[in-house]
Formats: sequence, C-alpha cells, structure tokens
Amino acid sequence: MARQRGTTDRRQFIKSSAAAGAGFWVAGRLHAQESDSPNERIRFASIGVEGKGSSDSADAASNGDMVAICDVDEVKLGSAARKYPNAKRYTDFRKMLEEMGDQIDAVTVSTPDHTHAPAAVMAMNLGMHCFCQKPLTHSIWEARQMAKVAKEKNVATQMGNQGTAGPGLRQAAATIRKGTLGTVSEVHVWTNRPIWPQGGEQPEPKDIPGNLDWDLWLGPAKVRAYADGYHPFAWRGFWDFGTGALGDMACHTANMAFAALDLRNPVSVQAETDGHNGYSYPKWSIITFEFAANDWRPGLKMVWYDGGKRPDRELLDGRNATGSGSIVIGDKGKLYSPDDYGERYQLLGDIEQPEVEFERAPRGRSAHFAEWVRAIKGGKPAMSNFPDYSGALTETVLLGNLAVWATGDSGESDKIEWDAENLKAKNMPELDAIIRPEYREGYSLEA
Repeated sequence: MARQRGTTDRRQFIKSSAAAGAGFWVAGRLHAQESDSPNERIRFASIGVEGKGSSDSADAASNGDMVAICDVDEVKLGSAARKYPNAKRYTDFRKMLEEMGDQIDAVTVSTPDHTHAPAAVMAMNLGMHCFCQKPLTHSIWEARQMAKVAKEKNVATQMGNQGTAGPGLRQAAATIRKGTLGTVSEVHVWTNRPIWPQGGEQPEPKDIPGNLDWDLWLGPAKVRAYADGYHPFAWRGFWDFGTGALGDMACHTANMAFAALDLRNPVSVQAETDGHNGYSYPKWSIITFEFAANDWRPGLKMVWYDGGKRPDRELLDGRNATGSGSIVIGDKGKLYSPDDYGERYQLLGDIEQPEVEFERAPRGRSAHFAEWVRAIKGGKPAMSNFPDYSGALTETVLLGNLAVWATGDSGESDKIEWDAENLKAKNMPELDAIIRPEYREGYSLEA
C-alpha cells in the first residue's frame, strides 16, 4: 500500500532502533532514537479486544489514542466500541491495516495463537510498532520470521509475557548470572495448566453463532465446522489454533531461567505424554530440552512438566511442587520460585543473596507495556522485544511442542536432534510441516 510522505515523516520520530546500545541479558539490538516530539500522542489499534485483549487495549488507550479496534465477534467488538467510541470498527484485521495504515502508529495483537503472526507481521511490514501476546507465534518458523521482520523494519516490539518487567524476575536472573548457584546443570519448570479440556476427540459440529465471523476466526487455519469449545477460550487445547499448556505458560514460567541462562537454540528435545490424536493436545507431558555450552556457561538441561506432572520432591529439598514454579540447580545451591512469573524466589542451600545490579522497568501500572511505549517514543527497547529476546524464547518453547507432536498416540518418541540455525529436525524430516505449517489462501507472512 502506498504511504503518504507525511505519515512516514511522522513515524520517523517514534521509530525505534536508530542508535547503538546494550541489551538487558543478551547482546542487545540497536536502541531507539530520541524523539523530537515526545508529547506526540501514539495512535493505537487493537486486534482482539476481549479476554487478554481487553487489558491490552486498555493499556493502549491509556498511553495514546485508540483509533481502530478489530474483533471477529460482533458482541465483543460492540462492547469495546462503547469504551472507545472514536475508534473505527473492523472484523478483519487485514482490511483494517490496509485501510488505516497511514493512521496507525502501533498495534496490539491479542488473538488466538494461530493468528498472531499473520496479523503482527502485516502490521510491522506497514511500519507499525507491535505488542503481541504470548506465545509470540503458533509455529517455530513464524517466531523466527517475527524477529526477522521486526529487526528489518526497525519497529519497537514487545511480547506480552509481563513478568519479564518484574523486579523479582530480573533480580533472580541477575543472581544466577553472577554465579551464586555455581555451575548450573538443571532447570525444572512446572505448571498447573491445562485448565481447559485437552486430550479429547473432535467436538460435534454446531451452528455458528450469529455474532461470530467463523471464517475470519479460522484465519490461516484449514477450514472446519464450528463447534463448542473453540471460541472464545478452549481453543488453546487444539493443535490447529493453540499451543497447549506449554505454549500458554512457558513464556511466563520458564522466563526467569531463560533470562538467567540464555536458554535459546536447544540441541535436542524429547517428550513423554499420555498420547494424542493429532487434534487435541495430550492431557499431560514431560519434555526434556538439552542446551549446548555457550561462551559463559556449560551445557545443561531443562525439564518441563504439565497436566499434573511434577519434579521429584528431592530436587526441591523435600518440598512439594504445587501449583506452578521453577527451580534452577547448581553445584553450590538452588534457586526456587513457587511462582508463575519468577517474581518470588528463595535460595536453597548454604548460599546468601548477593548484591546484584539489574535494570528496573518503568514504575506504575503495566510496566511491561510502559517499556514498549518508551521504546516507541525513542527509549530503550523493551526487554522482551522480538529480535533479541521473545523470538528466541518462543522458538525454545514451541520446540517442546514439536517433541510432543512426535509422540503421537503412543506417548513416546525418539529424541529430536535440533538444527536451530536452519530450523530442522535433523533426524525427523517428517516434522517439517509442523515447524512451518501452510496457511490457507488469503493469509501470508509476505510483505
């Protein structure tokens, strides 16, 4: 779409990544150029306005002007329109971005997982800054593309794993990176998810509700009949739409360990499950990731548990692993977090909390969103930006689901040898279609 010169000039002052600077826990990308007009109001559009989209759109509206809203459910769209009466209403994000591309500075994407990448990449290709809910994408290849496009377009980005902005998580990560635990060999992470049905058969077709545009809800996924359990919540448990318990929560619960230990580009992954039918995720899974040594730490493993599975009490020094949490195990001590977000933690063993330095997020409500707004206005990139952080975190998380898929109905599979650079399962080429699924006509990640 052709863009007016005035729009390009207007965005220039809020365009991120124009001057070099350091990142948070890993090598950082380019920092943002300071704005010539710091009081200029950001023009936001929100794709998905109920559920998590309700709070994301509220955060946007509190930081600028809501100029457009989009949802495939007319009831939910109408509810949002009462909150944002000056925003134009759409049910198709493609039409919204095409028609209003020169009137939107930044978008929030809070849709089911399978629509994240098509919506976010289209927006970024039009030069819009992007906030996208976790997990960043539905497939591993999409996560790589999201990071690539964000870097190429120099837009400010942030994934909605809000715990990343918490001082507790940042302090815990800095504590581990300082060597407090000694040499770390294992990480164990568990969750109380799923809290939606998983492991069942395909639901019976039903009439499409009059308020729902089912074809737009399906987006890039293959066509199928509407049924109860897809909209508005339980889609998380279906392969074609969600990413299961792992995708829903690992970008939160494994986030502290990722920040602390740079858990990107695993070299192998293997899963054990109760089996699945290729339609719904299994009821439970245990997934083991292996990471090679990098230039500052040795190799280690991470084990993920969901569906009621938990690590042995001995690993937690006799504690029961209830709810959700994580533990990082070193040869000098352990760091235990009984928390979804890594915000609360305690040190186990004969070690004490050292003095550590870490950068704090902006104060006030929704610090993670405020970090993104700061980046849009010319400040530092948000910690969980796509190119440096959340793209790689999402790749690691979704590799676990690749291993879950490989277990099939037996619940067992060989270890997947992973080529992270080329996004290939070296010993299982048949998994290519899961790594990069095909979109149906009308949806693409191309510019």
